[in-house]
Amino acid sequence: MNQTVGQALEYVKKVLSEAEMYRQAGRALMFDQETICPKKAMERQGEVAAFMDNRAFALVKDPAFEKAALTLYEGREELGEYDRVMAELLHRQYLREKNITPEKDLEYSLVFNKAFVDWNCAREASDFSLFAGSLEKVEEVQKEMISLREHEEGEEPLQLYDIMLDDYERGIRMEDLDPIFEKCRTRLGDLLEKIRKSPKKIRTDFLSRPVTDAQQKELGEYLLGLMHFDFERGAMTTTEHPFTEGIGPDDVRVTTHYYPDNFASSMYSVIHEGGHALFDMNQPRENFESFIADGKTLGMHESVSRFYENRIGRSREFIHYIYPELSRIMPQVTEGVTPDEMYEALNEVKPSLIRTEADEFTYTFHIIIRYELEKEIASGTLKIADAPQRWRDKYTQILGVTPETDRDGILQDVHWSSGFGYFPTYAIGNFYNAMYYNRMKQEIDISAALSKGDLTPVNSWMKEHVFAKADRLSPAQWITDITGRKLTADDFLDYLEEKYSAIYEL
Repeated sequence: MNQTVGQALEYVKKVLSEAEMYRQAGRALMFDQETICPKKAMERQGEVAAFMDNRAFALVKDPAFEKAALTLYEGREELGEYDRVMAELLHRQYLREKNITPEKDLEYSLVFNKAFVDWNCAREASDFSLFAGSLEKVEEVQKEMISLREHEEGEEPLQLYDIMLDDYERGIRMEDLDPIFEKCRTRLGDLLEKIRKSPKKIRTDFLSRPVTDAQQKELGEYLLGLMHFDFERGAMTTTEHPFTEGIGPDDVRVTTHYYPDNFASSMYSVIHEGGHALFDMNQPRENFESFIADGKTLGMHESVSRFYENRIGRSREFIHYIYPELSRIMPQVTEGVTPDEMYEALNEVKPSLIRTEADEFTYTFHIIIRYELEKEIASGTLKIADAPQRWRDKYTQILGVTPETDRDGILQDVHWSSGFGYFPTYAIGNFYNAMYYNRMKQEIDISAALSKGDLTPVNSWMKEHVFAKADRLSPAQWITDITGRKLTADDFLDYLEEKYSAIYEL
């Protein structure tokens, strides 16, 4: 490595180390805002967090830093693998933010913070009008930020929504998703009709038996322990909309929510968020040393969380294994219920209004609805004010259920308060994990491991094949590296058809 590149590397890491201090403080404040912060303090708390993030932004906008980062990018072939990826991610960030000043960055952050606060208020009141103004501002800001970007010389210009998608899943485009989602609508729609006509009746009365918060907390901690969640490096608490926050290298926090008549909601939010946490906890230490720990995409992350939630957590073997402990913690729930009845109930197919409570089978339809709405908003054919009715129409048309309130409709998800383009990553994640599940089962006996409640071989395989390179490869390179194949929905659709044909005796 020549001296100029070496000096640039040393300087860049020094600045990024300081910036990370601000960002980590900001993440801790945002976690507080979404968990225990008093309602009247939420907006101020978000403003303080935005200030901390803005201090980090100002450091990387300094001309001396930008010059050093450019030197690294131009000399990236002289760097080790982790530092080369850092240089490439910094260059991508530079092009995105080149024309955004620290003052503008803070202005944008405050818009997103206000939108989050307004969403909370609107959701509580079930009144979209309390959020509409902020959401319009979010749309305006997101489009403005995109308009300010620089592009590599010779790079093909993208459509607006493709750029939004790319921000969450690098390289994914509407031309990729449109045919995939159409195939999902066709194959899943056909099977849904067969399930609706099936004479098989699944007993679910026990799922709504009353439980206490303490029981749900104990079950959540048991499940996280079973997943090998490291409680010395992580914590669990409650929130309105469950999420996971990787605050620092040894600080990963998961959240859930408790409903007195729906223990399964918390059970599966814990497993889902626990999957996110395992991804963060098991990434290479070098990721933090080279500041690339955020290089993984949302599709990669959602693949892991939904892998643990569904492929593991909703499997017959896993449910049979945890049944005795579930009975000990919540005896009132399992009284008079067999393990097989519990398995079938936790896998019942029933079109519903709420994405996060949706069954594994109909979940994809919830994502397709949001994808279609986002495309319409990005293209200008759908105005924010008309979105609630469009939402209701889509649910009626695609799932045959119609939300009666905004809370059960357009206000159920927090994601749009920070922009558009996230939702497709949930479905992409399902496609990814179905592909690597099929590769995994060629090498280890997943069924035998789950029957013993031993996730060690599963976690070890995930660490080696899924976690290890996620921050260093593009999504397309990553899934090909794991499976030898390009992205497809076929594995996922085949899995659903096999599993639910068996459950419903089709």
